[in-house]
Amino acid sequence: MERVLICGATSAIAFEVAKCFAERKARLFLAGRSPEKLCEIKRELLALGAEQITTRAIDLTDFEQHPSLIDSAVEALHGIDAALIAHGSRGDQKACEKDIEETLRELTINCTSVISLLTILANYFEAERRGCIAVISSVAGDRGRQSHYVYGTAKGALSIFLQGLRNRLHKSGVSVITIKPGFVDTPMTAALRKNALFAKAPAVGRSIYKGMLKEQGVMYVPWFWRPIMAVVKTIPESIGKRLNM
Repeated sequence: MERVLICGATSAIAFEVAKCFAERKARLFLAGRSPEKLCEIKRELLALGAEQITTRAIDLTDFEQHPSLIDSAVEALHGIDAALIAHGSRGDQKACEKDIEETLRELTINCTSVISLLTILANYFEAERRGCIAVISSVAGDRGRQSHYVYGTAKGALSIFLQGLRNRLHKSGVSVITIKPGFVDTPMTAALRKNALFAKAPAVGRSIYKGMLKEQGVMYVPWFWRPIMAVVKTIPESIGKRLNM
C-alpha cells in the first residue's frame, strides 16, 4: 500500500493513520474541508518521511465533486492501492429530533456521502482487481439506542452497505474493511465526559493502519468493543427501553 487516498484527512483518527503510512514513505492524497489544516498536515507528514503529499480542499457532502476527486487522486498518485474514508459527524441527537433537516444532514454526512464515494471506488478497484477500501463506521451502528439513534442509523446502514460490498468485491481480490471504533478522545467527542472506555487517537490510528495491511474484514477498535457489543446486541428491546441507553 504505497499509494493511499484519505477522505476526511483532517480528522484526528485519519491523521494518525496517515502518519503511519508517511513513516513507510507512502504517497498520499488527502481530501478534507479545511485548506489551512490540510497544509499543516502536509508539512507534518512530509517531515515524517512521506514521499509525496497531494491535497484537495473539498466538501465531501458535495456528491457532484466525488468523481473528479477520485480521478484527481488516481492521476496524482498514478493509481490507488488503498482508500480510507474517515469523514463524519456525531451530530446533536436532540436537534435532530426537532428538525428533519438536521436529521437529513447527519445522514448525508455519515452515510450517503460515504456510499457515493464507495460506489466510485468500488468500480475503480473492481476493474483493477486489487486494492483495499477501509471505512470508519462505529459501534453505534450495532444497536439502536435512544441517546444517539440518528447517528447510529447512519452508521448501521453504512455497515450493512459495506458488508454487501465486501461480499461483492471478494472475488475481484479487493478487501473492504469496516472499522468500528468505540469512544475515542478526539475533538468530535470533546463535549463528552471521559471514562476508562475512551481510547486515544494515536492508538486507534495505528490499529486501523495495521488492520488495513492485514486486510481485516470487520475491526472493533479497541478490540474489547467486540465482546461489549456482542452483549449489548443480546439485550431484549423490552429491557433496553428501560435502561436509558
